Order: sequence, then C-alpha cells, then structure tokens
Amino acid sequence: MTSIVINIGNTNIRFGLFEDANCDVSWIINTKPYRTSDELQMQFMMMYQTHNIVPADIDKVIIGSVVPQLTYDISRALQKMHGQRPTVVDRKTSSGVQAKSSQMGTDIYANLVAAHNLYPDNKKIIFDFGTALTASCVDESGETLGVIIAPGIITALNSLIHDTAQLPEIELVKPKSVLGLDTVSCMQSGMVYGYLGMVEGFIDRINAEVRDECYVIATGGVSHVYKPLTEKIHVADRLHTLKGLYFLGKDL
Repeated sequence: MTSIVINIGNTNIRFGLFEDANCDVSWIINTKPYRTSDELQMQFMMMYQTHNIVPADIDKVIIGSVVPQLTYDISRALQKMHGQRPTVVDRKTSSGVQAKSSQMGTDIYANLVAAHNLYPDNKKIIFDFGTALTASCVDESGETLGVIIAPGIITALNSLIHDTAQLPEIELVKPKSVLGLDTVSCMQSGMVYGYLGMVEGFIDRINAEVRDECYVIATGGVSHVYKPLTEKIHVADRLHTLKGLYFLGKDL
C-alpha cells in the first residue's frame, strides 16, 4: 500500500511517502502564514511534482494535526488532489497504546504508538524536539506512563533573540567548547548544552520513577544536534512521528 502521511505541527508540516511501513521520501513546508485550501493545493502539487509523485498512485492519505484551524483546509486540498477523503487520526484513534488523557496531543500520541510498534520489548521515552520539547513514556504493554512538556529549543532561542537588544540570530550547532569567548559560541553553548543537561536529567528522573532503563528515542527538527552528544539517547529518527501516524491510520 502506498500512502501519504502528513503531520501538521505548529511550526512545520511534514509529509512522508510510505510504501507499506517504509518511508524513503519526506519533505517539510512552513506552517505559517496560513493559506487557503486552493493555495495549499497548488503548493502541494508543486512538491508532488518535485518528488515525482502522482496523486492517482496513492492508496491512502493520513493526516495528524495539532493545528485545528489548518486541518480542514489541508484535508480539503488533499481531497481535491486525490479524489478521496483523507483519514484524520488523533488521540481517540484506537491502537495498542492507551492515551489515558483527553488532553493528549496527536503528535505525542503518535510518538507513543510508533515506539510501541517499533520497539516492543522495552519501556520507551520519546523526546520530540519541536515547538515544544516533549518527553513521553510508554511501557511494554502500551500503557502511557506520563508526559513532560517544556519550551522547545527554537522557541526558547527565538524568545532570547527577540527580547534582547544585542543578541544575534545563531545557527544551532555544537560549539567548540562549553565555555565560549564570543557571543555566538556563548549562546550556542547555552542552547545546546543547557538543553542537553535538561534531557539527560529527564531521562535519569524518569528511569528512577519507572524503575527501569528505558529505551530513548529522539525525534523532531533539531534531534540530530543532540543525539551525538550523549549515550543516553539510543536512536534519533526524524520520521518517528510520521511513522506513528501511519500505524494509526493504515487500517482505517
């Protein structure tokens, strides 16, 4: 089965082309500014052409969203393109994971579902480095053990830049040393090592609370920055959330 899976986030919209459970083609567009369904359809068609995707060849379209005002317009645009109503999944969609909260976001639920399907033999922690930094934990039976939500790295960095008069925009990369001697390296150290310390601290505290050594997955836009810096993160997978949406929608 060939599927297009779309994750509508607060900052980005990520698309993935799935052949059964494998995703080898993906792309991202910016969530803002908001566009009409006609404008979205034109933009989506351009991306399809770039990746040589023919809408008629797609068997299923799956959408997960944390931006309700965009869900309708994107669904409408994709329905026009594919001639089929997209399958919209959320925390109410049945799976092997118990969401346990009516407030759980679709992205967090999808992260738990993907971890439960891909790594079934351990308790798992999934860090999503998105607009918010989230850490969610699920056990071997699919029971949700809990979630942590903190300000995202880029969100915090943008706030730091916009609310100060002399701090510049920077590239989020590992600095040469922890102690910086210029503004850019000082900021890079604060954002990279500051958040790395937060992530490692969360892992230690969660492991102590659940009395186990959890398997740790990192996903989201800047997860690749943090994975090489610690042995506490076992795998980084930018497509982890998309995979969870696929598992949620493939049989609907």
